[in-house]
Amino acid sequence: MSVNKVILVGNVGRDPEMKYFDNDVAKANFSLATSERGYTTSGGTQVPERTEWHNIVCWRGLAQIAEKFVKKGTLVYVEGKIRSRTYDDQNGVKRYITEVVADNLELLGRRGGGDEGPGSRENENGHHYPSSSGTAPRDEQDEISDVDDLPF
Repeated sequence: MSVNKVILVGNVGRDPEMKYFDNDVAKANFSLATSERGYTTSGGTQVPERTEWHNIVCWRGLAQIAEKFVKKGTLVYVEGKIRSRTYDDQNGVKRYITEVVADNLELLGRRGGGDEGPGSRENENGHHYPSSSGTAPRDEQDEISDVDDLPF
Protein backbone atom coordinates (compact mmCIF):
# COMPACT_ATOMS: atom_id res chain seq x y z
CA MET A 1 0.00 0.00 0.00
CA SER A 2 1.18 3.53 -0.67
CA VAL A 3 -0.14 6.97 0.23
CA ASN A 4 0.41 10.31 -1.50
CA LYS A 5 -1.22 12.96 0.68
CA VAL A 6 -0.08 16.48 1.53
CA ILE A 7 -1.57 18.91 4.04
CA LEU A 8 -0.31 22.48 4.02
CA VAL A 9 -1.32 25.62 5.89
CA GLY A 10 0.33 28.80 4.69
CA ASN A 11 0.06 32.18 3.04
CA VAL A 12 -0.56 32.59 -0.68
CA GLY A 13 2.46 34.16 -2.39
CA ARG A 14 0.72 35.45 -5.53
CA ASP A 15 -2.77 35.73 -6.96
CA PRO A 16 -3.86 32.59 -8.83
CA GLU A 17 -3.01 32.39 -12.53
CA MET A 18 -6.03 31.07 -14.40
CA LYS A 19 -6.26 29.00 -17.58
CA TYR A 20 -9.44 27.76 -19.22
CA PHE A 21 -9.49 24.73 -21.50
CA ASP A 22 -12.12 23.08 -23.72
CA ASN A 23 -15.48 22.40 -22.07
CA ASP A 24 -14.85 25.23 -19.54
CA VAL A 25 -12.31 23.20 -17.54
CA ALA A 26 -10.50 25.68 -15.29
CA LYS A 27 -7.00 25.44 -13.85
CA ALA A 28 -5.59 27.75 -11.15
CA ASN A 29 -1.91 27.95 -10.17
CA PHE A 30 -0.57 29.83 -7.17
CA SER A 31 2.36 29.67 -4.78
CA LEU A 32 2.03 28.95 -1.07
CA ALA A 33 4.60 29.75 1.64
CA THR A 34 4.91 27.61 4.75
CA SER A 35 7.30 28.62 7.52
CA GLU A 36 8.99 26.88 10.41
CA ARG A 37 9.86 29.13 13.31
CA GLY A 38 13.47 29.79 14.18
CA TYR A 39 14.78 28.61 17.52
CA THR A 40 17.86 28.43 19.71
CA THR A 41 19.24 25.03 20.67
CA SER A 42 20.24 24.18 24.24
CA GLY A 43 23.87 24.67 23.11
CA GLY A 44 23.12 28.26 22.07
CA THR A 45 23.10 27.66 18.32
CA GLN A 46 20.52 29.78 16.56
CA VAL A 47 18.49 28.09 13.84
CA PRO A 48 16.83 30.70 11.59
CA GLU A 49 13.23 30.64 10.39
CA ARG A 50 12.83 28.52 7.25
CA THR A 51 10.27 29.27 4.55
CA GLU A 52 9.36 26.65 1.97
CA TRP A 53 7.53 27.58 -1.25
CA HIS A 54 5.00 25.21 -2.83
CA ASN A 55 3.36 25.30 -6.25
CA ILE A 56 -0.38 24.64 -5.87
CA VAL A 57 -2.63 23.52 -8.74
CA CYS A 58 -6.44 23.51 -8.54
CA TRP A 59 -8.74 22.13 -11.23
CA ARG A 60 -12.37 22.68 -12.27
CA GLY A 61 -14.70 23.99 -9.55
CA LEU A 62 -11.92 24.29 -7.01
CA ALA A 63 -9.99 26.46 -9.50
CA GLN A 64 -13.00 28.75 -9.88
CA ILE A 65 -13.24 29.09 -6.09
CA ALA A 66 -9.53 29.94 -5.97
CA GLU A 67 -10.02 32.56 -8.70
CA LYS A 68 -12.81 34.25 -6.71
CA PHE A 69 -11.51 34.10 -3.16
CA VAL A 70 -7.76 33.35 -3.03
CA LYS A 71 -5.53 36.42 -3.15
CA LYS A 72 -1.93 37.15 -2.29
CA GLY A 73 -1.52 36.99 1.51
CA THR A 74 -4.60 34.81 2.13
CA LEU A 75 -4.08 32.11 4.76
CA VAL A 76 -5.26 28.78 3.32
CA TYR A 77 -5.43 25.09 4.18
CA VAL A 78 -4.61 22.88 1.18
CA GLU A 79 -4.97 19.13 1.03
CA GLY A 80 -3.82 17.23 -2.04
CA LYS A 81 -1.25 15.04 -3.77
CA ILE A 82 2.36 15.64 -4.83
CA ARG A 83 2.95 15.46 -8.58
CA SER A 84 6.30 15.76 -10.33
CA ARG A 85 6.68 16.43 -14.02
CA THR A 86 9.25 17.51 -16.57
CA TYR A 87 9.10 19.88 -19.51
CA ASP A 88 11.52 21.46 -21.99
CA ASP A 89 11.91 25.23 -21.65
CA GLN A 90 12.32 27.69 -24.56
CA ASN A 91 16.03 26.84 -24.83
CA GLY A 92 15.40 23.10 -24.93
CA VAL A 93 16.64 22.55 -21.36
CA LYS A 94 14.75 19.87 -19.45
CA ARG A 95 13.11 21.35 -16.33
CA TYR A 96 11.65 19.51 -13.37
CA ILE A 97 8.75 20.78 -11.32
CA THR A 98 6.98 19.49 -8.22
CA GLU A 99 3.41 20.59 -7.56
CA VAL A 100 0.65 19.92 -5.08
CA VAL A 101 -2.58 19.09 -6.90
CA ALA A 102 -5.27 20.25 -4.49
CA ASP A 103 -8.24 18.06 -3.58
CA ASN A 104 -9.52 20.38 -0.83
CA LEU A 105 -9.03 24.05 -0.09
CA GLU A 106 -10.08 25.92 3.03
CA LEU A 107 -9.94 29.70 3.27
CA LEU A 108 -8.68 30.50 6.75
CA GLY A 109 -8.60 34.26 6.37
CA ARG A 110 -6.37 37.01 5.12
CA ARG A 111 -3.12 38.28 6.51
CA GLY A 112 -3.88 41.66 8.04
CA GLY A 113 -7.65 41.14 7.86
CA GLY A 114 -10.02 40.75 4.96
CA ASP A 115 -13.47 39.57 4.16
CA GLU A 116 -12.82 35.85 3.89
CA GLY A 117 -13.96 34.34 7.13
CA PRO A 118 -12.94 31.09 8.72
CA GLY A 119 -15.13 28.09 8.27
CA SER A 120 -15.52 28.17 4.49
CA ARG A 121 -14.42 24.97 2.88
CA GLU A 122 -14.50 23.70 -0.70
CA ASN A 123 -13.72 20.33 -2.22
CA GLU A 124 -12.40 19.55 -5.70
CA ASN A 125 -15.91 19.71 -7.20
CA GLY A 126 -16.49 23.20 -5.80
CA HIS A 127 -19.08 22.06 -3.26
CA HIS A 128 -19.27 24.23 -0.17
CA TYR A 129 -19.48 22.63 3.24
CA PRO A 130 -18.95 23.94 6.77
CA SER A 131 -15.49 23.66 8.24
CA SER A 132 -14.92 21.19 11.05
CA SER A 133 -12.93 23.90 12.82
CA GLY A 134 -16.05 25.96 13.47
CA THR A 135 -17.85 25.80 16.78
CA ALA A 136 -21.03 23.82 17.26
CA PRO A 137 -24.29 25.60 18.07
CA ARG A 138 -24.86 26.20 21.78
CA ASP A 139 -27.40 23.34 22.20
CA GLU A 140 -25.00 20.88 20.56
CA GLN A 141 -22.13 22.07 22.77
CA ASP A 142 -24.21 21.45 25.91
CA GLU A 143 -25.17 18.00 24.67
CA ILE A 144 -21.56 17.13 23.84
CA SER A 145 -20.23 18.33 27.19
CA ASP A 146 -22.84 16.25 29.08
CA VAL A 147 -21.77 13.08 27.25
CA ASP A 148 -18.03 13.72 27.55
CA ASP A 149 -17.16 12.94 31.16
CA LEU A 150 -14.06 10.94 30.56
CA PRO A 151 -11.69 10.97 33.56
CA PHE A 152 -8.78 12.29 31.51
